[in-house]
Amino acid sequence: MSFFKKIFSSDKKETLDKGLEKTKSSFFGKLSKAVAGKSKVDDEVLDNLEEVLVSSDVGVNTTLKVIERIEERVAKDKYLGTDELNKILREEIAALLSETNSGEDTDYTIPTLPKQENGKKTPYVLMVVGVNGVGKTTTIGKLAYQFKKQGLNVVLGAADTFRAAAIDQLQVWADRVDVPMIRQEMGSDPASVAFDALKSGVNQDADVIIIDTAGRLHNKINLMNELTKVKRVMQKVVADAPHDVLLVLDGSTGQNAFEQAKQFTAATEVTSLAVTKLDGTAKGGVVIGISDQFKIPVKYIGVGEGIEDLQVFNKYEFVDSFFK
Repeated sequence: MSFFKKIFSSDKKETLDKGLEKTKSSFFGKLSKAVAGKSKVDDEVLDNLEEVLVSSDVGVNTTLKVIERIEERVAKDKYLGTDELNKILREEIAALLSETNSGEDTDYTIPTLPKQENGKKTPYVLMVVGVNGVGKTTTIGKLAYQFKKQGLNVVLGAADTFRAAAIDQLQVWADRVDVPMIRQEMGSDPASVAFDALKSGVNQDADVIIIDTAGRLHNKINLMNELTKVKRVMQKVVADAPHDVLLVLDGSTGQNAFEQAKQFTAATEVTSLAVTKLDGTAKGGVVIGISDQFKIPVKYIGVGEGIEDLQVFNKYEFVDSFFK
């Protein structure tokens, strides 16, 4: 199939391969047991394969789609050997993911926005949401680093005022990446911080403004009201802000990441996803399921702790590394 061609640079690909090593080892360990003693793909192999995919956190619905596709190939080709299963899986998962128009980026880019009515540049406003502990602040810091590396002028806004630690952690990243950060005291109105950050960003001719927000899911109504207010106040400065609402999920939690995605998409409009901590887990299959199920593009994946280890999600490179 023509899905797989060299897209990433060799060092970037090496980082991705390494980051998915635990997932890959676990998956292939289960797969070899599933086909042990079998020479052709039959009903028993398909049943075992279904179990392997579900236990690898691909998710039930996505697993059923993959099995259906393989069943069609078995029916058409009459005889499929188990030695071909890895190649077939790789092709069918890539084909499934290619049905969405996301996961095709190869680098950090932002769209060119029309100028504001006053003739000033319109900054790209990215609002980041997610529960505490998923790697939200780290993701913001690494994004700021990548955007700055592209030559873009970046401003951060510390609108997670619920925890003093959140403000301080973001300040550490702002200092490390050497970008300005707008902050107020803990307990301040998050919308007020967001307003100040956008005002400051516009005045500084910023290309990108990244706003951190609190991640309290135990009371969805409060969260919904808070995020709605933050958006409304931002729009007083930049008419169509935010341009992207990025939900950060911890990939190492497997099915819990699915649950968080469901909860957050019910509480606010989410337009893209980042899945972090994939290097420390065997649950990397969750990216395939989330990408397929939520019809919300997975934009970034975290495959290591280094500042360069937040990668743009490219579904072909991901599947290629997963099944290498």
